[in-house]
Amino acid sequence: MSARSGPILLAVAVTALIAGVVLSHATIRSDMADFLPQGRTAGTSLVSKELLSGAATSLIMLGIEGARPGELARISQSMTRALDRTGLFSFINNGSQDLLANDAEQVLFRHRYLLSPTTTAEAFAIPALRDDMERLLRGLQSSAAPLVEQFGTADLPGAFPALLHDLIGSSRVHTLHGVWFAADRQRALILASTRAGGMDVEAQEAVSTAIQQAFTAAEPGNAKLLAAGPAVFARAAAQAMRADVMLLSIASTALLAALLLWRFRSVWMLIVVAIPVTLGIAAATLVVQLVFGFVHGITIGFGMTMLGVTLDYPVLLVGHRKHGEAAKDTLRRIGQAFRLTALSTALGLTGMLFSGFPGLSQLGCFSVVGVAVAAAATRWLLPYLIVAAGVAPVSAGDAARLLRIEHLRVWRGYVAGACVLAAGWLTIVGGPRWQSELAALSPVPASDFALDAELRGEIGAPDAVLLGVVQGDTAEAVLRQEEQLLPGLDALIRDRVLSGAEVAARLLPSAATQLARRAALPAPDELAARIATAQAGLPFRPGVFQPFVDAVAASHTMPPLLPSDIDSPMLRARLDSLLFTRDGLWYGVIAPTDLRDPSRFAATLQQDGAMYLDIAGETNAIVADSTSKAWRWLVAGGLAALAAVTVGLRSPQRVATVAAAILAALLLTVVILTAAGVPLSLIHIIALQFVCSVGLDYALFFARRQLDQEERARTLRTLATCNAMTVLTFAMLALCRTPLLQQIGITVVIGSLAAFVLAFLFAGERPNDRPEPT
Repeated sequence: MSARSGPILLAVAVTALIAGVVLSHATIRSDMADFLPQGRTAGTSLVSKELLSGAATSLIMLGIEGARPGELARISQSMTRALDRTGLFSFINNGSQDLLANDAEQVLFRHRYLLSPTTTAEAFAIPALRDDMERLLRGLQSSAAPLVEQFGTADLPGAFPALLHDLIGSSRVHTLHGVWFAADRQRALILASTRAGGMDVEAQEAVSTAIQQAFTAAEPGNAKLLAAGPAVFARAAAQAMRADVMLLSIASTALLAALLLWRFRSVWMLIVVAIPVTLGIAAATLVVQLVFGFVHGITIGFGMTMLGVTLDYPVLLVGHRKHGEAAKDTLRRIGQAFRLTALSTALGLTGMLFSGFPGLSQLGCFSVVGVAVAAAATRWLLPYLIVAAGVAPVSAGDAARLLRIEHLRVWRGYVAGACVLAAGWLTIVGGPRWQSELAALSPVPASDFALDAELRGEIGAPDAVLLGVVQGDTAEAVLRQEEQLLPGLDALIRDRVLSGAEVAARLLPSAATQLARRAALPAPDELAARIATAQAGLPFRPGVFQPFVDAVAASHTMPPLLPSDIDSPMLRARLDSLLFTRDGLWYGVIAPTDLRDPSRFAATLQQDGAMYLDIAGETNAIVADSTSKAWRWLVAGGLAALAAVTVGLRSPQRVATVAAAILAALLLTVVILTAAGVPLSLIHIIALQFVCSVGLDYALFFARRQLDQEERARTLRTLATCNAMTVLTFAMLALCRTPLLQQIGITVVIGSLAAFVLAFLFAGERPNDRPEPT
């Protein structure tokens, strides 16, 4: 190890060790429910979290189209059998199972007289039994004769078909070639639920692979496979973001390395730049872990992007160093501007800490700590390393020729006028258009959401957006409350306010209701006598209804079916999303389908003591509130940064030029985005905070007093290098497939270019200014 390389290699080893230890021990989560805002009350927060990460997220809806119906049915059957064998699914159904072939229907059939709403004393009276027998005769002469023959004599009142109707819900599928098809198009349908949670991205990767392999093994020809559901979205979003991050990492690293090698002609410069940034990321991860108890994956991803501003710090230090100059001499010339840059940037980013948005608060903490540590490492560690390595910029040629660019500052008045006109235009059009919907933060394309809505409508799966919620100390209490709601919900269905409603109490009545139905059952001997009377004159042989009598007799001694008794995967999957416990309380969800009048639905719920919850409205309101807070805290952080600059510069004129450059850059960025029709969201506020940070770098270094033309040329070259690094990195981000990352990239590219140009024009000295010594 040479004397020149020894200190740097030692610093690299220590930095890598620190980063490795911190990152390997950090608790990194990828559940979106931990990053997104929760409800504004305890109840809505719990329900929102359940819907974002609970059993409902494991639902997967598959569609197969692009071939003849018979071929689609064959593919559906082949896929269903193959996927069932994988063990990855708690249930999978394409409509092909025979009645009583699956465990859910066996449970329902066995407990039909305790569970079915048809179980009343009147249903077992002689007139009702006579009507049932006549209906049975008609059924035996119809196309449904096999089913009627199988179940009719064992279930004369039709309790089981009523339960099946509630199990199927509001599905509009029809059976063709033995499998489900959409009612209005040539598309085979499969409904499945995974054993793993929908937000478990790694497990969903295995599920996705199994689905694709099953489709390929079915030799689909020209058929096309469609997939939707929360689990599909989570995996696809994670996969797209990983691909984008990989592209960004490789491409931006290569471009930045090429730029730095061209500018400084030293491989050591690449290491010098990496050390402060890596230490900043490690420290930020550690502090977030200690403060929040975990680190979200998005925080690390976005946080590393935000800490891209710290790449400027070593470049500012090395770029202003003369060949052979001692570290203390370089720091003497740029120390004040460097300290103000780091301090004002950190203060500007503190606004995110108080936004009220969990993910944004984490990101703010990560960014502030990372900036502070990277700046400290640049100030106290890097000077010794760059002197040891002899790193310094390569001369760009004649300083006087380079500084002729400064004569462009004569246009600053015209540019200021253009900014005023831009502000006037923005005022006339009513300001920027704000996007406060959660969808604006989602990496999932709008086309995927449209497919999800389409498949849900075809299968009859409710969309968990407008919901009713009941709360109780026990599952029994929740089920009783839901039973009080059923008459009102049935009235809404009759009035076509909604087409159906998923309610746990329809599938599993309360124990009290089951006991009341059991009490309404006649004694076996009495039932046999009534049957004999009712069938008089009808062509039924004696004893044909004995299975019916035996089933009623068994029901007399049957205990109520409780939630804990259900081990059917299909029923379990249905109930877990409708009835669940959190923090010692039980919650029941009422999920309507085809809701046409939310106000009447809400009034019906509230009349019987249930909550009405607009998940989308609730979440969007929180996002809007968080966006408003973030905007206010962005302004507050900017004012704090301005105060630090005012104290540090001690020159009202220079403070004014720095502030003007930053405000003009933000204004032009917002104007350009608005003119392009881009609605601004919370993501744009994050990007604008980054623009403020890099803009402060440029403005403070242009505004500092510089003793000679060579120093001014050195500053211009260094800041141009910093700006090129930012533009190259975020231009790659703008090319990503993920809409959210694209918006960040586009915003920062526009903003950083505007910040550099305006800082050069407004904060720099005019061509004939005489710099004063500091």
